Amino acid sequence: MRLPEVVVLLLLMVPVSGFAGTIRGTVRLPSVSSPNVSFQPYAGRASSLAAPARTQRGRVTDAVISIESLPAQVDAGLANPTSSPRPRLSQSQQAFVPRVLAVPVGTTVDFPNLDAIYHNVFSVSPARRFDLGKYPRGDSRAVTFPKPGVINVYCDIHSDMAAFIVVLPNRAFTQPDEDGSFRLPELPAGRYTVRWWHPDFEGGTREVTVPSDGDATVDVEF
Repeated sequence: MRLPEVVVLLLLMVPVSGFAGTIRGTVRLPSVSSPNVSFQPYAGRASSLAAPARTQRGRVTDAVISIESLPAQVDAGLANPTSSPRPRLSQSQQAFVPRVLAVPVGTTVDFPNLDAIYHNVFSVSPARRFDLGKYPRGDSRAVTFPKPGVINVYCDIHSDMAAFIVVLPNRAFTQPDEDGSFRLPELPAGRYTVRWWHPDFEGGTREVTVPSDGDATVDVEF
């Protein structure tokens, strides 16, 4: 057998470590009624503004499903090679949109002001403290999040405005659709710890095995 043929044969015998399957399932939440929120009027021409958006509590789309830890090479394989816009936490109708934003560690998030009034964006969360000051409609400022954790975001002008940035240690995470269904990115076969979080309910974890030839199903109940 010639040398090139031997090399090809040896390469074919090397096991390939690739993505085998994914973890999918459905999130179920207890029913919850949104409390009556007393909105603080803006000191300027509030009559020219639309009514403030009332933040809904207990939305299934606010849940975050993630994998607790991944090998670095697996996480790198989940990176999106295409260029995409940076994540945004907008200030719109005197509310933060979306209420919950999930991002991988190291992400820079934009905070555009879409309202016809001034807003402020700040956080005193240990994982990332910042204060972007007050700025008008059309302006946007940005913050990078170098550590995992849950970041509580507020506006010091409008005390009813609040949001959450969930900074994950890797790229294996997702948020459910309106019907509660979710699907995590494809992963190599193995055992993983699935974590679920929601701003209005107690979270949890579960050990899940991704088989070498299919998907794993996990139903999450808060």
